[in-house]
Amino acid sequence: MPAPNEITPQKLLRLIGTPDRPVIVDISIDPDFDADPYLIPGSIRHRYDDIFSLINILDGEPCVVACQKGRKLSQGLAALLRSHGISADYLSGGIYGWRDTPEAPRIPAAAIPNPVGDSTLWVTRHRPKIDRIACPWLIRRFVDPNARFLFVSPSEVEDVACRFGAVPFDIEGVFWSHRDRKCTFDTMLEEFGLQTDALLRLAKVIRGADTDRHDLTPQSAGLLALSVGLSRQFRDDNQQLETGLGLYDALYRWARDGYEEGHQWPTKQAQGNG
Repeated sequence: MPAPNEITPQKLLRLIGTPDRPVIVDISIDPDFDADPYLIPGSIRHRYDDIFSLINILDGEPCVVACQKGRKLSQGLAALLRSHGISADYLSGGIYGWRDTPEAPRIPAAAIPNPVGDSTLWVTRHRPKIDRIACPWLIRRFVDPNARFLFVSPSEVEDVACRFGAVPFDIEGVFWSHRDRKCTFDTMLEEFGLQTDALLRLAKVIRGADTDRHDLTPQSAGLLALSVGLSRQFRDDNQQLETGLGLYDALYRWARDGYEEGHQWPTKQAQGNG
């Protein structure tokens, strides 16, 4: 019988990428991590024996603790956190269980930029429309939930990146940008190892909207319209980003669960009743 504070990889997989995801704490010891340096999307690394700093980081948020095999370290730390009033589960099977779960993505640790302070820091052109909202959504939901984003004049992006240690994205000539006919969002999926069916489906919609190729998907023209309308509502790019995250949350759930659903009026029932 599963323990009351145990979560399976399959259940955790359904939470990752959504606003309701828990904080995922990877407490595998350094030799184990060095032998297999990959992360569950959105997870943070932390020492299993430093509980009080972890409590401060969690700040009351629910969490899932994962060690290599889901045994003594994760079960013990989850129990300790619960004794301090933190809602904590442990990952069944641990990192090995996640690794062996079909469709469960793993992010190469080397692909994640070094943090500036307590989070990664990114910089791009101001007045975002599509890629520059979609990419921050992807980073916040799958890579670094605390990531911060700077929006500056196009001519100043690289200098700001240099001065403030930020990672430039979605401008010409940098690593995190368009490649061939694909978007920066596509680049991030590839480099972060996030090429799941749902995210690839979403990427195609974004690509069609961002490169004016509305023949790629029926949804691309709609995404462009919503993105332009969203940009006209805000003078502050960060306020626009926070609102835009909800748009991509909805698109992700469509791409994951609802892409085959249609809608029509009158309904079949109404037609049958005459």
